[in-house]
Amino acid sequence: MTLNKIKRTAICFSLLAAVSCTDNFEELNQNQVGATTADLEQNFNNIKSLIKPAFTRLYISDVTWQYQLQQSLQADGWSGYMTTPNEFGGVNNHNYALNAGWNGYAWDDAYVNIIANLHKVKQRAEGKYDQFYAWSLIIKVATMQRITDMYGPAVYSKFGAEGLATYDSQEEIYTQMFKDLDFAVTDLSARIAAKEESKFTQTDQSSCAGSYSQWVKYANSLRLRLAMRVSKVNPSLAKTEAEKAVNQTYGVLSTNADVMKIKSPLDLNVIDVMSHAWGGLFMGADMESILGGYGDPRLAKYWNPSTIVPGEIKGVRTGIVYPTPSTYAAFSQTGDRTKTGEVTWMSTAEVYFLRAEGALRGWNMGGTAQSLYESGIKASFEQNGVAGADAYLADNTKMPKNYVDPINAANNAAAVSKVTVAWGTDKEVNLEKIITQKWIATYPDGQEAWSEFRRTGYPKLFRITNNKSGGVISTELGVRRLPFSANEVANNPKGVESGVAVLGGPDNGATRLWWDVNKANF
Repeated sequence: MTLNKIKRTAICFSLLAAVSCTDNFEELNQNQVGATTADLEQNFNNIKSLIKPAFTRLYISDVTWQYQLQQSLQADGWSGYMTTPNEFGGVNNHNYALNAGWNGYAWDDAYVNIIANLHKVKQRAEGKYDQFYAWSLIIKVATMQRITDMYGPAVYSKFGAEGLATYDSQEEIYTQMFKDLDFAVTDLSARIAAKEESKFTQTDQSSCAGSYSQWVKYANSLRLRLAMRVSKVNPSLAKTEAEKAVNQTYGVLSTNADVMKIKSPLDLNVIDVMSHAWGGLFMGADMESILGGYGDPRLAKYWNPSTIVPGEIKGVRTGIVYPTPSTYAAFSQTGDRTKTGEVTWMSTAEVYFLRAEGALRGWNMGGTAQSLYESGIKASFEQNGVAGADAYLADNTKMPKNYVDPINAANNAAAVSKVTVAWGTDKEVNLEKIITQKWIATYPDGQEAWSEFRRTGYPKLFRITNNKSGGVISTELGVRRLPFSANEVANNPKGVESGVAVLGGPDNGATRLWWDVNKANF
């Protein structure tokens, strides 16, 4: 795959510079044909223009090489979804030789293009136009959940403060994210009750279409995701926040009409471009093993048949020795699922699986663990336009299959996941079923899948065979986080120092995050 060279004539690298980069927004957003600042403020244009970039930057959906650096070269491979079978001159994150030039991009882009803008929204809207401030908080939480789950400590409460920004611990970030969602949900719910006409409609590029109630549902669903993430490190907080999310007046995503997604402004799907136009992004061996073993009809939606074994969908094992860039060029490339030009921020299926796990933990999730688990599978089948959910749910025989590499038998591997689909009686086994099915349904969002793998150990994935980390990263445990951005190290060294102080280990890919605790799931 071509690794496109980054070209930016000007970019603000440090967080201090990120704020100063946006200092001229008032000038940039002026109507050059005569509209005054008062006119712009009356129409909320001075706020709307700052929110718009988030719709394409949260999951970069309009520039392929930028998405590649934001997520494809990291979590999409570590999640087991897909792989880039080229070492780019001997360097490839998927063999744990972490590339600092790639791995800071998600951080830099989020702060420059989303968080700095949302800070401006806070300055202009808080206490004056609180519906926009509430909206910005939901987007801020969605952004920072991804950033903190990649890196750990980050700048949250002190963004925009005087001097170089210091970092909050991940525990502090999660605490503040819950509080920010409290404000957003309370404010927008009051406006719904008052029958206020939405002010978001012309700006909202998501499937919420400006609806306050849909944004509240999404905020509640985000809260549920955050709650589950902390379930092992702070189970009482997790239970409280999860039940608050599910039992709030407007609830969580519950039908496929609620799926939170955006349409790429260019009708582009960057994953499809990397796979087909660039010819270097292929299905991971774990997808072949798990979905192929289950006879899962979603497999043919996600991936095309290979030509290496004509008619068969064949994956490439991540983190092996790749003899040449073309060695695995005839394996399965992306299918219809990533040709729609749509990016899913959160699916209804994911929410059902979150609720299923909550119920398994004894929380009030509005249903039994089994019923919610089965609803999640049905929702995913419906979302992907495939039939046969009832028979699939009843299957207590099929299991993930062994992986066979038709190029090199040294890469063959016995299936590591042994669970069937049908609901069982053992609590830990049922959790593995829930997370495995959530992994299938969450495709292609490798970031969320990687986070859940780190939290639970599921689904069980093949280990890499070509570990080039020099002993830093365990082959058994895999990458646990991304090191802090190289631009931050250069431009905000005191900030990075404050982050390392609350990280709990060295600034490398082996240090576990706060919620990634080494303990049993129950």
